[in-house]
Amino acid sequence: MTTQSSLASIWLIVVRLLEAHAVDPYRLLHESGVDPAVFRQPGARVPSRLVDVVFGRAIGLIADPAFGLAAARCWHPSSLGVLGYAWLSSNTLHQGLQRIERHARVLGDRWHCRCLNEADGLRFVCDHRRSDPVLGYVMADYLLSVTLDMCRRNFERTLNPARVFLRRPLPAEPGPYHDFFACDLHFGAAEDALVLTTQDAETLLPTANQELAATFDAILAEQLAMRSTEDLVSRCQTFLLRQLTSGEPSVDDLVKALGMSRRTLQRKLQELGSSYQQVLEDTRYALAKRYLNDPAKSVTEVTFLLGFSEPGAFTRAFKRWSGRAPRDYRTALAS
Repeated sequence: MTTQSSLASIWLIVVRLLEAHAVDPYRLLHESGVDPAVFRQPGARVPSRLVDVVFGRAIGLIADPAFGLAAARCWHPSSLGVLGYAWLSSNTLHQGLQRIERHARVLGDRWHCRCLNEADGLRFVCDHRRSDPVLGYVMADYLLSVTLDMCRRNFERTLNPARVFLRRPLPAEPGPYHDFFACDLHFGAAEDALVLTTQDAETLLPTANQELAATFDAILAEQLAMRSTEDLVSRCQTFLLRQLTSGEPSVDDLVKALGMSRRTLQRKLQELGSSYQQVLEDTRYALAKRYLNDPAKSVTEVTFLLGFSEPGAFTRAFKRWSGRAPRDYRTALAS
């Protein structure tokens, strides 16, 4: 079983956060069993259990119960590895938050998040999966503050959420929360989440770059597969992403790459409620939407990038997936 861990470079945010509150980060890390030298090693990871140790010690040393909010001033895209740069290249905040949802395990195995469409906006839910409530409150402050600041940095104008929900009870001094989030706040909620208006979530961002985003996504897919060696679907998707531009991948090539028989692959996917064809279709559909978001790519170009032999085959497939033709989908995006 893969040991739960977090990306080492993301710990640089923790270092800066501790420094901002006059705590010697390197002494605290050393006492907690964390070697700071690992933070500068590309792709290195640190056991997730040490996150709880460090934050637990910090709670005892820092008088301000809202200290986690200061993480918004401590992050940099490089702290998030490839995902930080994939975030910057996203077309919209909605697309960027979906990237975080899809690749959250690259940052940390214990962190889980969801993007949920609501009638008047987009809800981004963070689940830190901590049983200790006090530790959980600080982790939620940390995660939501970084997420919101990421959104604000990509925006051309002032951005405040429509609403924010926090599981922590109403604090004695709620001022820091009102100052930071600057929106309708709900303490004692059932989940930790922020809600962006639909307009803000779907606004085209000045940093958008489809070609870079596609490159970063391919790297992230490989990293996610490495974190999910037990996740057969992720491993299949990684292989398909590499092979699609050369034509439709064969199941025989896939089983060879996975080191298993065709029968074993079919059985394991069936146990997961899937199949080779379903994984192939889901992978193609996700890529198709991403490529069609890029006006520089023609439908014909997208056809061959997805491994279809001719545009008619792609059009029929896309209609089956989405209920409309690629050009109609692209027209709806532009309207």
